[in-house]
Amino acid sequence: MQIKLIYGRKGLEVDLPEYLDVIEPRFIPGLKNEEQAILQDLRNPIGSAPLGELIHPGMSVVIVHTDITRATPNERILPVVLGELEAYGINRDDITLLNGLGTHRIQTDDELRAMLGDHVFENYRCLQHDCLDDNGLIYLGKTSFGHPVRINKTYLDADLKILTGFIEPHFFAGFSGGPKAVLPSLAGVESVFTNHGYEMIGHPESTWGITESNPIWEEMREAALLTEPDFLLNVALNNQHEITGIFAGELLAAHRAGCNFVKDISMVPVEAAYDFVITTNSGYPLDQNLYQSVKGMSAASRITRPGGVILLVAACEDGLPDHGAYPRLL
Repeated sequence: MQIKLIYGRKGLEVDLPEYLDVIEPRFIPGLKNEEQAILQDLRNPIGSAPLGELIHPGMSVVIVHTDITRATPNERILPVVLGELEAYGINRDDITLLNGLGTHRIQTDDELRAMLGDHVFENYRCLQHDCLDDNGLIYLGKTSFGHPVRINKTYLDADLKILTGFIEPHFFAGFSGGPKAVLPSLAGVESVFTNHGYEMIGHPESTWGITESNPIWEEMREAALLTEPDFLLNVALNNQHEITGIFAGELLAAHRAGCNFVKDISMVPVEAAYDFVITTNSGYPLDQNLYQSVKGMSAASRITRPGGVILLVAACEDGLPDHGAYPRLL
């Protein structure tokens, strides 16, 4: 049986036995007109006034977007948001696009251009979060979990704060998207490390598909609400990176709707655990390093019997990654 694994940028063809089971998300075709669909949701959001009604000429606006390790189609959603802002009188010089890196490495100009598209890269202020820059962070106090919250100053100083991203099941935050655009994306290093700390990750509710009662997600929510974000735009994607759902509006209401949509499509039950599971990390950009690819192993472990075998197939074109402390720690 010929199977094309979602691997790297182009996939990987493998020849496997006929008697295997193939477990994958239910396929939903992409929206026929993504731009029109995004506009419609910006103007008819969930739990919020339309984006245009939140806008006043002269406002400073920050749009937070995901970094290169995420599959968000920034180059397709951001121009629509920018066009709507300018249609309602926001000056281009008052708009900042902020790359929510968390503790990840800075992107090169070529990577930013590829992520955002030529027009956005060349015509808008594009900044990148630095979790180690004390002068660029503002302390907001501690969460109910006792952890410090420091958040990007440029974002906090904006009159209008827009969070973007995409939603998929996440191996310890429950789902991506939503409040993750603030913590970890715009947080200081100590805020990320305490949220992602051993006790938090070791909690039994810190796992795939759980938000409420998951301490990691609950702290992310708490930190995000401290910053008073004005609008969320999250999308769902199929395995061809086409947009299948758009969830815009108030942070929690829009994210909840998106999580319900993604859970119904992506989380597939099986009758019994397997002896041997072959998995991937959803291809580029998600499998660009081993650190990110642990997610594929975690998903596979949910359906592998104790003592069974998991084979992870990931391109890891960025190494372990080659930067940061992960190689040294290993």
